Amino acid sequence: MEVTLRAETGREPGSRSSRRLRRTGMVPAVIYGRDLEPISVAVDAHDLYLALHTDAGVNALINLETEGADAQLTMAREVQRHPVRGDITHVDFLKISLTEKTQVEVAIEITGESVGVKEGGIVETIRNSIHVEALPTGIPQSIVVDISELAIGDTLRIGDLPAMDGVEYLGDEDDPVVIVVAPAAAEVEAVEEELEEGAEEEGAEAEDSEEADASADE
Repeated sequence: MEVTLRAETGREPGSRSSRRLRRTGMVPAVIYGRDLEPISVAVDAHDLYLALHTDAGVNALINLETEGADAQLTMAREVQRHPVRGDITHVDFLKISLTEKTQVEVAIEITGESVGVKEGGIVETIRNSIHVEALPTGIPQSIVVDISELAIGDTLRIGDLPAMDGVEYLGDEDDPVVIVVAPAAAEVEAVEEELEEGAEEEGAEAEDSEEADASADE
């Protein structure tokens, strides 16, 4: 599915100009890609929000229409947001080709209740997404993983993710995605982390005390 978005060219660079644009409901952006000089543009904030909230999410295919030029097929990259309000403050659009593979991040969707949980274990999610390489039209909305068969002590790794035509998982096949641990193991791990943090704090306090004593002796 492709979304069409109007992009206005000719915006002035700089933070002051960008602030003025945002006050008028526009978002400063840049279009870049292979054999393409970066183009500074501005897009409507509401239209951009809708474009990035289809089923494809941030991996939506966006046709950017600019006055006096052919539309550019792009994907949103480097989406910057306001740290408090969450509004999009800037976005880079990468020009893509439907015939060339691209690398994107796709969410991992966990389904099912594992055997290990029924036995009293705890599911620990190590990663919620994974980088994949695929043609723009073959990018999955999410990677659905059923953990029903995982028992206590089992680990689901990147290499265990479901095979998908035209989709290559990027990363070490042995890297864990989900593990099921016994409650005692989880508690021990939490205690060890607390002890490590406490030791670090004591070490820092001791170091500060030694520095203070040395200053006093001088």
